[in-house]
Amino acid sequence: MKLLILFLFIISFCWCKVGFGPGEQEWDFVQVRPGAYMFWWLYYTTGNIEDPQKEPLIIWLQGGPGSSSTGYGNFQELGPLDLSLNARNHTWVKDYNVIFIDNPVGTGFSYTNSNAQLATNNTQVAKDLLECIRSFYKKIPIFENTPLYIASESYGGKMGIEFALLLYKEIQQGKIKSNFKGISLIDSWISPVDSVLTWAPFLLGAGLINDDGFKKIDKEAQKCAKFVDEALYSEATEQWLLTEKEIVIVTNNIDLYNIITKVSASPTKRNFCFLRADESDKLNSLMNNDVKKALNLTSNVTWSEDSDAVFDALNEDFMKPVVQIVEEVLNTTSIRVQVVSGVLDLIVDTPGTYQWVKDMHFKDKEIFFNATRYPVTVNNYIEAYYMRYNTFSLYWVLRSGHMVPADNPNAMAKILENLTFFID
Repeated sequence: MKLLILFLFIISFCWCKVGFGPGEQEWDFVQVRPGAYMFWWLYYTTGNIEDPQKEPLIIWLQGGPGSSSTGYGNFQELGPLDLSLNARNHTWVKDYNVIFIDNPVGTGFSYTNSNAQLATNNTQVAKDLLECIRSFYKKIPIFENTPLYIASESYGGKMGIEFALLLYKEIQQGKIKSNFKGISLIDSWISPVDSVLTWAPFLLGAGLINDDGFKKIDKEAQKCAKFVDEALYSEATEQWLLTEKEIVIVTNNIDLYNIITKVSASPTKRNFCFLRADESDKLNSLMNNDVKKALNLTSNVTWSEDSDAVFDALNEDFMKPVVQIVEEVLNTTSIRVQVVSGVLDLIVDTPGTYQWVKDMHFKDKEIFFNATRYPVTVNNYIEAYYMRYNTFSLYWVLRSGHMVPADNPNAMAKILENLTFFID
């Protein structure tokens, strides 16, 4: 009987640690405030199993807002398995510990008791993330001294930079123990109006529209900018979407996430969402069946690919810039900041990104813009270019659209290496 009990205990213990896919994993829900629950999923690095805390820890934040890190980021971009459950050659887990956080609450497996608990502004999102990582450290304290980095994509960057500043301040005040080092802002929605205003010039320069198309798109973009100038942010968000729709019409259905992607001449879900319809169905089935069962999640928790409710709750905040927060981070902290731009992305296009970076007021700005621009090479091929001075760096990634980790994993690996092994 004792042997049977011991056997069952071992089986139970191992089952709880299995997770879904290869490697050791942990996951949990955190009540970040009354009625609001955030889900995180950690993959321990497979590169140093005995002492995973010796390798950097990276938080991955998806965009949207309302798109799931545990689903899209994990299975479509950088997790150990792809959507067909094949081993991914370029998974970040080979070199880093990676936490996927479904953020904001209401996204992916994260949930609220009612829509009244959904976050309505970036500051609340940052506070929720802080409570999530605080709980994470309490559960797995071995990571408190591990170098921590945030990697964020699209709207995830907008949420991530405010979270980064808040986390830094909490560390300085002794309210949380963390070895936080830096953040990578990948095709991030930092200055929305700069992106919108450069769409028409970018498309014209790329040969995807003519002068007539330029006028039609720019007309809609200027309306959006006017709403932003007048602080009519909900109206600006609506106009942003109308401008995107005008682009789809004028270009006969261009892929907004990668301008050279081969697409049908008829509008599809891919225009405005990350996934094609067949990919979306596959991911939804995977997350709500196999993954949910493997993680032993309760039946009343349902994973969602993109939460319209989360987006709607942040409607007023969507077009607000956070450039001033990037400035504050660069001017008052030691946090390393990377701005990463896929040159084939339209949503957060390279011209718009370069514009807000040039307009920023940060220390060492003059030195930075006089710095040498270097190539990022892998196997003697140029994968990107970058400029760097002190704690700030800017990357232009070749052969990549909005999803840099998936589109050009070779470049992304070098960029992460530059972030995590930065020599002070």
